[in-house]
Amino acid sequence: MSSSLESLKIGIIGFGPFAQFLAITLVKQGHTLSATSRSDHSELSSRLGINFFRDIETFLEFNNDVILLCTSIVSLSEVVKSIPFHLLKKPNTLFVDVLSVKIHPRDLLLQVLPESMDLLCTHPMFGPESGRDGWHGLPFVFDKIRIRDQDICSRFLQIFEQEGCRMVEMSCEEHDKQAARSQFLTHTIGRVLSEMDIKSTSMDTKGFQTLIQLKESTVKDSFDLYSGLFIHNKLAQQELKNLELALQTVKQRLLDRMEIE
Repeated sequence: MSSSLESLKIGIIGFGPFAQFLAITLVKQGHTLSATSRSDHSELSSRLGINFFRDIETFLEFNNDVILLCTSIVSLSEVVKSIPFHLLKKPNTLFVDVLSVKIHPRDLLLQVLPESMDLLCTHPMFGPESGRDGWHGLPFVFDKIRIRDQDICSRFLQIFEQEGCRMVEMSCEEHDKQAARSQFLTHTIGRVLSEMDIKSTSMDTKGFQTLIQLKESTVKDSFDLYSGLFIHNKLAQQELKNLELALQTVKQRLLDRMEIE
């Protein structure tokens, strides 16, 4: 479809490290970007060719096709409820979230978004570390919650298709179920290893080197992200209980073996 090649006007709310990481590729593809954030990123935005607004009112008047929500999980509710939606120039603006949980932003946005506005829930399952050499083959999960302007939605998804992402259409419920075991469990093990302060030794095995890499990669993400994965995904809370139970089970088996010996 020829329209998929057309550039979009994309506004970003929350211009932290992940948003900046995405913005580099969006600009490279020729899209027009604007951003707003609680912190002043005007200098960086200027270097990237992005319009930066300190106040959200002026930002909303920029006539964007897409509004990309890149806030932290724990601050989403506060940010979204402070948006003066009546100032939007386009009544059918497409709102897209990129949070690492999906049921929470979907339910919240359906409560506060005007009925005329579309909603696409997404999770690019990569970041500045895993995606620094390109996005080819990396998963991009999405759920079309309320889409009436198919053209705008298709053109937005094309951004990630063009970069070679593995496009995975999945319900928010299924995403959170799978993420509780994969993403949250990975972060939890990494955080535990960090608390243990494990370090490389002169006799590292390949397995231990993998644990070191896991620890180092997970602690690069903020604790806000990690706590958000726990607080706003009930299935993640159950996985933590399962992990505690499994550790106790393994420990008891070791103690039982000691008694035999």
